[in-house]
Amino acid sequence: MPSEPTLLRALLKLNHWQTYQTFCTEYDRAAGTIDSTLKRTWPSRAQLHRWGSGQLVGLPYPHHCRVLEVMFPEWRADQLFALPPSGLAPVQRNVNGSATMRSNRTPSEADQEGRRVDASSAYATRSEFLSHYPPHSLFDQAHTVRAVGLSLNLVCQQYPEQCLRHLVETGSEVHCLFLDPAGEAIKRREEEEGYTPGHLSGLTDLNIQTLKRARSRMSADARERMLIGTYDETVRFNIFIVDGSLCVMQPYLPAARGVDSPTFVLQRGSNGDGLFATFEQVMMSLWERGTPT
Repeated sequence: MPSEPTLLRALLKLNHWQTYQTFCTEYDRAAGTIDSTLKRTWPSRAQLHRWGSGQLVGLPYPHHCRVLEVMFPEWRADQLFALPPSGLAPVQRNVNGSATMRSNRTPSEADQEGRRVDASSAYATRSEFLSHYPPHSLFDQAHTVRAVGLSLNLVCQQYPEQCLRHLVETGSEVHCLFLDPAGEAIKRREEEEGYTPGHLSGLTDLNIQTLKRARSRMSADARERMLIGTYDETVRFNIFIVDGSLCVMQPYLPAARGVDSPTFVLQRGSNGDGLFATFEQVMMSLWERGTPT
């Protein structure tokens, strides 16, 4: 580890979290999205100073690393305790409310790299993805959440209803487009995955009813910000786009459950094209052909 200021110190300063009390507050907020028992396990004031000044022989305890990677989801723990990459500048905040940094590249360099920089991370399964991106870290600070897929369990089963209602009541928009539980495409998908007839359609209908129930308990203004719809086409992707800047994309593979498929996290590229724009267009096209419920 370097004996010079680390990337962690730079990010804490960027977020205005450099005071010890503020750091502990944000640490607890992130820890609570992983395991409530990790709250109040922050480092001592002296330890935090060593973390920021690069006076470490190795990495901190694993639970510290887990929490820090939630606080700064763009970076691995080993990167946080290394020197900041050269030519970095602050950019907009992530969906969990933390700010991040990016390289200061010339326009020509950005054009050359734009088609690959928007693929920020990949995970072998959905469960592996969720260990790095818990639903609270994705949605709690979001202004817009747009989703298309099959049953959309990430928002319907893994994000508490009271949190969803609070999110929409405080001004956020949530739009969810499900595979039609009464359509032909979901029957074909049940056959492909080897389920008995009605398995996926029953789960999807349950999730739709869950969102409708949540919407019915909202104020009139809030209900207008939650849109629910269905489509009846071959399901190819599960796509979540948060605040128009982060995309979670999962392909539906032949004869494989969605939870067992790889998951990709994409950031919108500065030049407006690349993978993010491709899947954003897929989402928009499905919404145009979908049916409101």
